[in-house]
Amino acid sequence: MIQGIPLYYFLIVATIMFFVGVYGFLTRKNLITMLMSIELILNSVNINFVAFNRFLYPDTLHGHFFTLFIIAVAASEAAVAIAIIINIYRKFTNIDVEKVSEMKY
Repeated sequence: MIQGIPLYYFLIVATIMFFVGVYGFLTRKNLITMLMSIELILNSVNINFVAFNRFLYPDTLHGHFFTLFIIAVAASEAAVAIAIIINIYRKFTNIDVEKVSEMKY
């Protein structure tokens, strides 16, 4: 159960995930790894929502509902981003950010 684990453990894990995601987004040139970095950032926010909900308001599920909403938005964002990446690959045969200079046909 979560009651024995202090809140700052969750905050440390979420902070590490967030900064790994930011680092990956800023340093990587591949669009797929940039998308995975965005997912890491969103998952760190989900951990914060659930942890704060559990420790501040244990009888409600507001943090869990926000987390489900973020998961749904992230899934739709990933589907649209992968579709765009596939179209970029078909046009340029490369998915590196620096080599793709224009988006229009």
